[in-house]
Amino acid sequence: MPQFLEKFFPEVYKKEQNMVAGTNQYCKFDDAILTMFTSSLYLAALFASLIASYVTRWLGRKSSMLFGGSLFLTGAIINGCAHNVAMLIAGRILLGCGIGFANQSAPVYLSEMAPYKYRGALNMCFQLFITIGILAANLINYGTSQLKSGNGWRISLGCAAIPAVIFIFGSLCLPDTPNSLIERGKQDEALKRLREIRGIDDVEEEFNDLIAASVAAKEIKNPFSNLLRRKYRPHLTMVTLIPFFQQLTGMNVFMFYAPVLFKTIGFGNSASLMSAVITGIVNAVATLVSILTVDRFGRRDHRHHMHRFEIRSERQPRRTTQMVRNDSSDSHLLLRRRVRVVLGPARLASPQRNPSLEVRSAGQSINVCMNMIFTFFIAETFLKMLCKMKFGLFIFFSGFVFVMTIFIVKFLPETKGIPIEEMSGIWKEHPYWKKFVDDGDDGDVEITDQKKKIGDA
Repeated sequence: MPQFLEKFFPEVYKKEQNMVAGTNQYCKFDDAILTMFTSSLYLAALFASLIASYVTRWLGRKSSMLFGGSLFLTGAIINGCAHNVAMLIAGRILLGCGIGFANQSAPVYLSEMAPYKYRGALNMCFQLFITIGILAANLINYGTSQLKSGNGWRISLGCAAIPAVIFIFGSLCLPDTPNSLIERGKQDEALKRLREIRGIDDVEEEFNDLIAASVAAKEIKNPFSNLLRRKYRPHLTMVTLIPFFQQLTGMNVFMFYAPVLFKTIGFGNSASLMSAVITGIVNAVATLVSILTVDRFGRRDHRHHMHRFEIRSERQPRRTTQMVRNDSSDSHLLLRRRVRVVLGPARLASPQRNPSLEVRSAGQSINVCMNMIFTFFIAETFLKMLCKMKFGLFIFFSGFVFVMTIFIVKFLPETKGIPIEEMSGIWKEHPYWKKFVDDGDDGDVEITDQKKKIGDA
């Protein structure tokens, strides 16, 4: 919005207002402070997600969500009341921290509270509602831009407080998960909570599974060093390169720089915001289509033939993620045979399907961190690259789409219908990765032994 640019980024505003025919339209938004305002959220989300993984585990999912909502509310208030760039960036950083906490804890909470047969559907709905939220934000921006007072930008930024308040009150009303209570040594309370959630008294088998998963997770030593072992080379490659390729396709920056891009090619203020609304609609619809087709086409074919859906669904680091899943929730999934782990559209369906408990949490952590790092990198460099490369930037991104497609076809095995605990066999049969995977003792941490001990007791 012109009033927003004039107040906080006057140099950008002057370049836009004084732009004459024949000058480089691609450079009018190339400003270090404007870029910092955008990318600071993603850097903050990166560090917050690392801290949030420990908070979620030691203080509980509920506490982590409450803390994340409070950070988000504070950031929204500061941004809505901002009088200088420092306040604007400070609020943006707090928003990023809130995203890091919420995106780490909310999917874990959903996975642990839902009956296993509904877990995948609920987590996919989580991703769908993120894209709906993006569309809602675009609609609000378009509506407030029409206000004649010139303070529409304050309403847009301040409106972020509404979902933050809902999130906070929702967190206060929600019970903590049985998994979290077990992790913190409250087994009697966890058993009572599990009976309340499932609505039946006969939950001993599931309860023993949860205890076994928690014990096995605590026995895992040095998960990150384990991931560097030769037999886990395919898993390390996937959790590193898939988020790398996803960000280098440029679809994330196309989403949050959409109004800038449309104004660069000559759209007016209202038209550029409306174009962002249209982009948001396509984003939401494509995510829905991706959800409906991922199990029909499979993860690999979904990437090969429909990678645009995967990339389009790649949003706020979450979208990250989908987040750093803690050891207990991941190992609990391991206990459920024949359950397809789909925590959203094809974006992270394969990186999450590490076969071994001893590297799964570390792999997910690396996956999220790589996603955040490259999101920050692209957000930080996009406007300067647009200025220097002009339309060639889009050729640059399309090249990575091509390379990513080749990589998926050649190196990613199909995981459709494969139980998560049987994934190791897929890598052993792959023509390339089989030379890295040893058929001998793989050192995996087995939960079945823990379950046997618990049953004997």
